[in-house]
Amino acid sequence: MGTKNIKESMRLKRKIRIRKSIFGTIERPRLSIYRSLKHIYAQIVDDSNGKTLVSASTVEKSVIDNVDTKNNISKAVLIGKLVAERALNKGIKKVVFDRNGFLYHGRIKALSDGAREGGLDF
Repeated sequence: MGTKNIKESMRLKRKIRIRKSIFGTIERPRLSIYRSLKHIYAQIVDDSNGKTLVSASTVEKSVIDNVDTKNNISKAVLIGKLVAERALNKGIKKVVFDRNGFLYHGRIKALSDGAREGGLDF
C-alpha cells in the first residue's frame, strides 16, 4: 500500500468528521474547496436544495488567461477573490467554510484569505 492511498484515506476520514457538523443552508451556504496537484476548485453549495450556487476554478479559460504566474498560492488567492465576487453578485455574504478534509495551510488558507478579502464572511 503506497503513501498516497494512506494520505487520501486519512483526508477522507477528516472529511467525514468535518461534514457531520457542517451543513449549508439558503441563508449560509457552504464554501467547499477541492485541491488537486495542479488545480484548485471552489464552489458555494446550498445543501438543503442540493444545488451549486457559485463556482470558480483554475481550469476556467478566463482564469488561465488572467494569471501570469505559475505560483499556486497566488492562483488560490485569485480563485478566492473570484468566488467571493461571484457570490456577492448573487447576494451571498455569509458562508460556512468546508475545507473538505484538507489541512488548513498553503493553498487552502490562501483561498480562504482571498475569499475574505473579496468580501465573504465566515
